[in-house]
Amino acid sequence: MGAAKPSPAPEKKGPSSVSGSILMRRYEVGRLLGQGTFAKVFHARSLATGQSVAIKVIDKEKVLRVGMTDQIKREISVMRLVRHPNVVQLHEVMASKTKIYFAMEFVKGGELFNKIARGRLKEDAARRYFQQLIGAVDFCHSRGIYHRDLKPENLLLDEQGILKVTDFGLSALAETQRRDGLLHTTCGTPAYVAPEVISKRGYDGAKADIWSCGVILFVLLAGFLPFHDSNLMEMYRKICRGEFRCPNWFPSDARKLLASVLDPNPSTRIAMTKIVESPWFRKGFRPVEVRQEGSLGGIPGDVDAAFSTEEEEETTLMKPTSLNAFDIISLSKGLDLSGLFEGCGQRIPAEARFTTQEPPTAIVSRLEEIAETGSFVVKKKDGMVKLQGRKEGRKGQLAIDAEIFEVAPTFHVVEVKKSAGDTLEYQQFCNQGLKPSLQDIVWTWQEGGEQQQLFSDKITGAASGVAGTSRPVVAT
Repeated sequence: MGAAKPSPAPEKKGPSSVSGSILMRRYEVGRLLGQGTFAKVFHARSLATGQSVAIKVIDKEKVLRVGMTDQIKREISVMRLVRHPNVVQLHEVMASKTKIYFAMEFVKGGELFNKIARGRLKEDAARRYFQQLIGAVDFCHSRGIYHRDLKPENLLLDEQGILKVTDFGLSALAETQRRDGLLHTTCGTPAYVAPEVISKRGYDGAKADIWSCGVILFVLLAGFLPFHDSNLMEMYRKICRGEFRCPNWFPSDARKLLASVLDPNPSTRIAMTKIVESPWFRKGFRPVEVRQEGSLGGIPGDVDAAFSTEEEEETTLMKPTSLNAFDIISLSKGLDLSGLFEGCGQRIPAEARFTTQEPPTAIVSRLEEIAETGSFVVKKKDGMVKLQGRKEGRKGQLAIDAEIFEVAPTFHVVEVKKSAGDTLEYQQFCNQGLKPSLQDIVWTWQEGGEQQQLFSDKITGAASGVAGTSRPVVAT
């Protein structure tokens, strides 16, 4: 027998340690589940509920050094938007001076890849996993999110065999498309990537994800890849030509579906709606019920918050931004150029402003009261109050920013604007929740016509030092 390896020294428990410690007074961190170049994943237990979670620990210094900041911010933004039974849930985001922590759903069953590694699956099992995968990916696409790295290693299984899509680090949002309406970043895993991504001519994110789903389906049914070659360039050639053969045990309906999914031409490749309608897919299909609301815990409305320390956020004072002469002039009705950039149809404004003679502390206190009754999480920093909705809306959780500007020591302008979510839901919240609750502290709201002029007059009057001599006016 060989000599036993010396046991490593016990790890100190403190801010520089994770495993075996209490994290942010919220989680008891346990064993290491896995690690990559920039992150480690630990099993942990919530001290409040006893629930098992996975804690992903990201090293800020490494991320900043290699320029991956935007990728981490995008991953947070994407996971905030996706609340689906077949997607790994993000419970909370926390940060210290050196680390970012994702508290995520703990999926005990491991990767789907491990199940495939033991051999091909039976047709019913393959169909069940594929149905769940399509349901999750279709939901992501409905939110303008494209995964771009779908593969069995990024599909987890829970104890009941429920599939969970994970790892949105390479995902893209619809707004990142260029003017041609296409994505242009080449990314993904070679064996699962769509031919149009390889060609570097721009691609539709949804169609690229559909191709990857097709490769996964083939692997589930066959136990091996449809496009494989020891020479990478030869494999790319097969992918670009759509050269693959289905084994003789594939059902005819599955063959037809794969031929339309693994179509190398994205313009003729089958769409999600047609996949769901196909005979092979429909067998035993039961759409999952998507929850319409869910708590986002400590997820910041502004993902930049993940790159600042918790201590900084706790001690930062609410200091309003001062308006200079140019800022004040820009608020004047006579210099409002928005009409040059808006369509002729009716426009629902995504922002509103009001003036008040209350101090910032009173304004913030009132916004906190409104947030509590309206199911919002509040973040405060540098004259900005961020309200992050807990409930799932038509376009994700509603997020609202309220920024306080100082015109004079006893006169402030507060700008309220939607930073995420549905505009109609934001407008409804403003009309039914925000404005009635602020009525007793508002001097005037910025509105069209006479109210717009009144708003401008109040600001210019306050800037001239006469704000305190006028009787407060409440505009509804």
